[in-house]
Amino acid sequence: MIDLLTEPMSYDFMLRALLVVTASGIAGALLSCWLVHMGWSLMGDAVSHAVLPGVVIAAMTGIPFAVGALLAALIAVTLIGAVRESGTVREDAAMGIVFTALFALGLVLIARFPTEQDLHSILFGSVLGVRDSDLVQVVVVSAFTVIVLLAFRRDLIMLAFDRLHAHTLGLRTRTLTALLLATLATATVAGVQSVGVILVVATLIIPGATAQLVADTMRGTMILAVVVALVGGVTGLYVGYYADLPPGAVVVLTQAVIFAAVQLLAPRRGVIPRAAAGRRARRSGMMAA
Repeated sequence: MIDLLTEPMSYDFMLRALLVVTASGIAGALLSCWLVHMGWSLMGDAVSHAVLPGVVIAAMTGIPFAVGALLAALIAVTLIGAVRESGTVREDAAMGIVFTALFALGLVLIARFPTEQDLHSILFGSVLGVRDSDLVQVVVVSAFTVIVLLAFRRDLIMLAFDRLHAHTLGLRTRTLTALLLATLATATVAGVQSVGVILVVATLIIPGATAQLVADTMRGTMILAVVVALVGGVTGLYVGYYADLPPGAVVVLTQAVIFAAVQLLAPRRGVIPRAAAGRRARRSGMMAA
């Protein structure tokens, strides 16, 4: 049993993959608590797709992967805000317009300016092919995300639960929103390296959505979200290694399985416990009648 756990880690590429999954998983899990609570899941989807042209341009010009992706993510957030503030379309429509346009731009750039960067690895991740320089970038942007979310935790929680109350207390809600969007950009950049542009949104939603089914406090939600992300990430990495499957897809699939299990079995909010409680309530009502 021990050999099954230690043998993969005798390879440097697996160690780098484990560090990437751990760092990006923690960053994405913490942020997912805010995205899910604030109803920003579509925003996460939009930003994750919008980084594609930045990744392609980084490959074309030789600049660091994280720099290109981060610039594209920040541009996407700015454009979404500009379209939304124009008042001509709803927020969800603004996100849909911006992210599909930028994603299409990325595909055009790939077709027009082919590079050594494999399209498949961009779209679906290549965590086993991470180089030392990529690892450093992922750790830096993940650390930034985690530090910001923890340092401004109280203010961001106030913003998430009651924006108007936060404003009346003197908090700079616009600045906090911008800060949260910046962490969305950095967490997306970190996640793209492990699971790719297409699937990274899952790592920004599933951990928080799963944790909310169990925890009653933001602190508990954050802790459980990190646990879900790490269990899903490490399990997915090992399953991918031994089953010769794409690790990014297996990581997301593992997290989805955890969510499905919690959705069914969570003590108070799960489907089965709530159905059982309903039956008991109806039975008690019938006996009382």
